[in-house]
Amino acid sequence: MELLEDRTNQITLRKTWIGALTEACFKPVSPAPLITFRIVFGALLAFSTIRFIWMGWIDTHYSQPVFHFTYYGFRWIPVFSAPVLYVVHVLMVISAIGVMLGFCYRLSAVMLFLTFVYTELIDLTYYLNHYYFVSLVCFLLIWLPANHYFSIDHWLSNRKAKLSGMPLIPVWTIGILRFQLVIVYLYAGLAKINYDWLIDAMPLKLWLPVNDTLPLIGPVFTWKITAYAFSWIGMLYDCAIPFLLLNKRTRVVGYGFVIVFHIFTWILFPIGVFPWVMIGATLIFFSANWHQKFLSIASTVTLPTYTLGFVTDRKRYVTLVSVVLFCLFQIVFPWRYLLYPGNLFWTEEGFRFSWRVMLMEKSGVATFYVKDIQTGREIEVQNRNYLNEFQERQMSAQPDFILQFAHFLASQYEQKGFKQPQVRAEVYVTLNGKPSLLLIDPHTDLTKIQDGWEAKSWILPDQ
Repeated sequence: MELLEDRTNQITLRKTWIGALTEACFKPVSPAPLITFRIVFGALLAFSTIRFIWMGWIDTHYSQPVFHFTYYGFRWIPVFSAPVLYVVHVLMVISAIGVMLGFCYRLSAVMLFLTFVYTELIDLTYYLNHYYFVSLVCFLLIWLPANHYFSIDHWLSNRKAKLSGMPLIPVWTIGILRFQLVIVYLYAGLAKINYDWLIDAMPLKLWLPVNDTLPLIGPVFTWKITAYAFSWIGMLYDCAIPFLLLNKRTRVVGYGFVIVFHIFTWILFPIGVFPWVMIGATLIFFSANWHQKFLSIASTVTLPTYTLGFVTDRKRYVTLVSVVLFCLFQIVFPWRYLLYPGNLFWTEEGFRFSWRVMLMEKSGVATFYVKDIQTGREIEVQNRNYLNEFQERQMSAQPDFILQFAHFLASQYEQKGFKQPQVRAEVYVTLNGKPSLLLIDPHTDLTKIQDGWEAKSWILPDQ
């Protein structure tokens, strides 16, 4: 009997806290912050894609290179011909505008996600943290009710139903975007708490002097103290900005820091429209009243949301579990580098998708040799016969790129008549201004190594 009572109490307690969590996540709120986010994000992505087409990067990035580096597990994704790639990017522009206007929103959001992610997956060479961020946001927008107000879809549906007013949305739909932004900033700040960044001021000590020709402030970047100041300010900014934006009293000051910081990074570094994406995205931390004034929306709400019980509402349960799993993944996945031995910046195992933004200056020189095992003949490869300049620069310092290129060379020379070709590489890499060191054993036959999640024991230590 006592066991039965204990079991009943446990179930009641579980229902109580799960129910409370569900009610908190589904609390009805104004959609205004989400609407602003949708408009700004869609507009910036449309502009960015048009700029990408205009600059001719479809050809230089995708059509001209003979070889494309791929993400592990996604090598099956084809690189389409140039005309098809142009169609893909035009569809991306159309879908981004559709998201911005809230027109055929769900279809637009799905198409935006698929087209954007496709262009990122076909060549790992161009991976950047902010592309990963945009991919995640595109995915989230598929599931968010961002067209429930101030959109063409809302206008059309209300015109048919003869409704008026502003429908409320669950608070989690705004909270999950705020959460993602907090992760980006906070993890970027935590990643900067390392010896090279704070004590040696690297790589800013190498990067900032390049800007010495800027009007008025240029000479400041040649001062030794400037690199140290920027390193510490950058770390403190990333760590503090989520809390400044979340706090109502410090939000305006925090957003001022966001504007100043990202405009500075836009001036100093060639990172495209990403600073403007972050300036626009962080507006979501402002209150619904602020957004309603920004959008000139009447604050009176005439359409309430439904409130269904947790036990009987299967959709709420599935949604809550999905949100929790997404958040847990974003919290845990960036720490996977702890599972690998060695210097993270040297091996780069677990480096990507962990919000480590502009933390190192790493370059190398890679010379590949292909040997015909039957005749013993060995030749030196000219990398630029297969790679463009940017691809070669990225490949020469990243172990998984080196391995992919070695396997590609083996297949190429096998077609040229080499019998069981062996491929080795002599790779010298410098990290944050330190002397060049061998990255891998130059006598290792790379064709015998397969990429995977396990630690890359074939990488030499950085000392």
